[in-house]
Amino acid sequence: MHTRPALITVLASAFLGLSTDTCFCIHDLRNLQPLAANLAPPRVRKTTKVTLQGALGASAERAVFLGFAPARVLAAVSYADILDEETQRGYQRRPNPQHSLDFRHYIQRPGSTTIPLTFNARPREDDAWKIVKHRGGASLELRMDAGKLLTQVDCQHRLGHLSDLDISLPFMCFLGLSDREEMEIFNTINSKAKGLSTSLLDFHAATLAANLAEERPELFIAFHLHNDTDSPWYRELDLGGSATSGMHRRASLRTMQKAIRRFLNQTRILQTESPESVARLVLAFWAAVAQVLSDAWAKPRKHLLNKGVGVYALMALAGDLYIEHPRAQEWDRRHFVSVLSDFLPQLDWSATGDLQGLGGEGGAKQAVVILRKSRKQKPLKVVHRG
Repeated sequence: MHTRPALITVLASAFLGLSTDTCFCIHDLRNLQPLAANLAPPRVRKTTKVTLQGALGASAERAVFLGFAPARVLAAVSYADILDEETQRGYQRRPNPQHSLDFRHYIQRPGSTTIPLTFNARPREDDAWKIVKHRGGASLELRMDAGKLLTQVDCQHRLGHLSDLDISLPFMCFLGLSDREEMEIFNTINSKAKGLSTSLLDFHAATLAANLAEERPELFIAFHLHNDTDSPWYRELDLGGSATSGMHRRASLRTMQKAIRRFLNQTRILQTESPESVARLVLAFWAAVAQVLSDAWAKPRKHLLNKGVGVYALMALAGDLYIEHPRAQEWDRRHFVSVLSDFLPQLDWSATGDLQGLGGEGGAKQAVVILRKSRKQKPLKVVHRG
């Protein structure tokens, strides 16, 4: 019988419970059961290397390693690079435990299967992972003292709750993609995925754009609000990644950029102003809003001011103000404050106030009507003359 190992050899005592000199080989499915039956109870010894046997190939123009491995081995050698909203590093969505549990239940049923899990081995200078070519295939060697070396490009939720299962799963691992190239692939695969945060996709678009101000000015302006330390929205927009402890979430990045896009269409301001100039104007407007309505701004959970309905309505108001006085350089924070303070505090922005129950596209339009009506009914100022 041909005895050369074919597609898989896994040396992983730490994860499979085998001694380091035990080789778990799959020549074909007929040999799997006799091999398992002949294995004596293993003596557990920790190893610092996991070796996956497989084959080298290409996915279009990208080099890949193809193979099969037990689920718990793949879970042990890989991680999901979740977007950290504070540092803006990473790109994956927040984990959804229910999705992972659903897949765990499914994959253990008779007749279940799945498409190959997708990983990437990022470039390193310490040879923590390497490809070893040999007759009949290749090996992907992973040094476990260097930590988890494979990033989960498209398998986060499938692997989320499989760390204790020996079920064999197919996988494909890109070799040497940068984190940026990884993000591009993830974005391409998941841009239409149900349940994926649209704000996370916007974050990807902003990160990958060569010239964001020209390509997506509304997104450029929204990120200016999120990243500028002078902005009341600084680090407050929900990007769809891992939420930072202690932060009070307000609107999402997607909501803000859509509201800004409406503002741009309403005013046609980019015909005369640069995206950078518009970004400064929009920041000045929101800084004025936060000052005039400081109590409501400080309590986002109890007010609609900085939720979707409020964001859409207020950006429409900003459009009205600019159209009436189209000189961007004159609209600084103090100018906005003097105008907004005449009428904005008259509205009850609480969740049980004037905008109560409004939501969605229709609710946003109603909120704009209410806001414009409030402006027309602004109280008269009493001027004392000496």
